[in-house]
Amino acid sequence: MKFSALVAIVPEDLEQECIDAARELGAGGMTVLSGRGISNTTRKTFFGLTYDGSQSVLLMVLERALSLEVLKALQKVVMPDPQDSQGLIFTVPLEHLGGIDMAQVEKFEQHLKDSL
Repeated sequence: MKFSALVAIVPEDLEQECIDAARELGAGGMTVLSGRGISNTTRKTFFGLTYDGSQSVLLMVLERALSLEVLKALQKVVMPDPQDSQGLIFTVPLEHLGGIDMAQVEKFEQHLKDSL
């Protein structure tokens, strides 16, 4: 079985919706980090201050085929309009992996069997 790490950087207000979408597809555990995004364009608010917004970083280890399904589902959440993305989602293939919960591996195996 091959694994991928999925990283989703999403606005804080879309965090729970993204978590729910990932879990619906079979993602089990994930790590959620808080962050601050710095955009390539400056956004001005009142009094001339700039604000880039709070971000959430979702980290998941998934079976490779499942990671693509989750990526597509999260993309629909953060990019409802093809011209306006509110986040970034990508996967990275994993060569070596230790410490994963075997119950989660069994869920991944079941997902593979169901998809065949």
